[in-house]
Amino acid sequence: MSPGDPPSTRHLALLLGGLAMFGPFSIDTIFPAFPQIGAHLGADKLAMQQTISVYLLAYAAMSLVHGPLSDALGRKRVILVGLAVFTLASVGCALSTTLSELLAFRALQGLSAGVGLIVGRAVIRDVLHGDDAQRLMSQVSMIFGIAPAVAPVLGGWLLGWHRWPAIFLFLASFAALLAVAVWRGLPETHPPEARLPLRAGPLSRSYLGIARNPRFLRLSAAAAMNFGALFLYISSAPAFVLDLLTLDEDQFGWFFIPMISGMMLGAFASGRAAGRIDGQRMATWGFACCGIAMVLNVGYNLLASQPTLPWAVLPASLNAFGIALAFPIITLAILDMYPQQRGSASSLQAFLGLLVNAVIAGSLSSMLSGSGLALAIGASAFALIGWMFWWWETRGAPQPLRVPPSPTVLEPTDQM
Repeated sequence: MSPGDPPSTRHLALLLGGLAMFGPFSIDTIFPAFPQIGAHLGADKLAMQQTISVYLLAYAAMSLVHGPLSDALGRKRVILVGLAVFTLASVGCALSTTLSELLAFRALQGLSAGVGLIVGRAVIRDVLHGDDAQRLMSQVSMIFGIAPAVAPVLGGWLLGWHRWPAIFLFLASFAALLAVAVWRGLPETHPPEARLPLRAGPLSRSYLGIARNPRFLRLSAAAAMNFGALFLYISSAPAFVLDLLTLDEDQFGWFFIPMISGMMLGAFASGRAAGRIDGQRMATWGFACCGIAMVLNVGYNLLASQPTLPWAVLPASLNAFGIALAFPIITLAILDMYPQQRGSASSLQAFLGLLVNAVIAGSLSSMLSGSGLALAIGASAFALIGWMFWWWETRGAPQPLRVPPSPTVLEPTDQM
């Protein structure tokens, strides 16, 4: 493959989108099985919520390692090892007989699940620049967005066909199929001559340098807090769908499908706008959509005595649309800040976002999910803080998100 012959963006989008999907699948697919797993293992709702927070904490901790590993060893090799570990961990979850065993294997899932999303972002920036990178990032976001919509519906279907271990066996099968697809279809985009040594000292200094960069922190916080508004609803889905909306275990799609439809439309719009609309303006429009969604959400819950369809879920759809407009642009801006350390920058951005998600899933979700109004106010707070960081960034740098004017394609190799 030569610089004039770039890899098929459609092929890369499908493969990288699939890699990004298996992380969200690990969270959302098991939501319908919460009551059954809890009854089988003797765990209450609060204990079952820890299956999410343990997963996210492990995911966050390992996210600091995936990127540097791929910078040192190559993208493809790290992805394959991560998929293998995730497959074994999913089988372990299916065979668990106690809550402690389940939590241990959920932690192992979390340690490996981030490899697809984190390293996949670095792959995108390895092979494409500028507007082409934004388009590919948006295409991956569209495919990635399918996971939270399909996962709980699929989990409910599997639960109707068999008991809860079938869900984890499905996750193991999905990861194994992805491993085969990566082995056969993903080129190595980070050749040996571009790799960095994997040493604790330089790695620590690298992370410290990135973490001390005010612009990196502003952009990462804006993205993390903005997505936190949506993740509060995702992590509270069992209570929101089953208790507040009084739907059945096989009806999670009523919440997830509108939400993810908004995310996919936003990602599509972001990709179509690449090269036509300034990135800063597009991201600002995304934050504006999120703000409007939060006003509508709080207003509805103030007026409604009981959340009902479809009004209770439409604000989440608009919120997801706004997030998808802004997130690819912010992520690419972060990666462009560190062209020689894209894996590390992607890892640290993911780590900060996951810390926010872990706090939401581990404590805030259980505190706020008993009331539709409490959820709406909590989500609005996250969206407001995210916008404040974005305003700070745009106020300090009027043109912070310009991309290189001419797309440059790097030559991937087939080396592992």
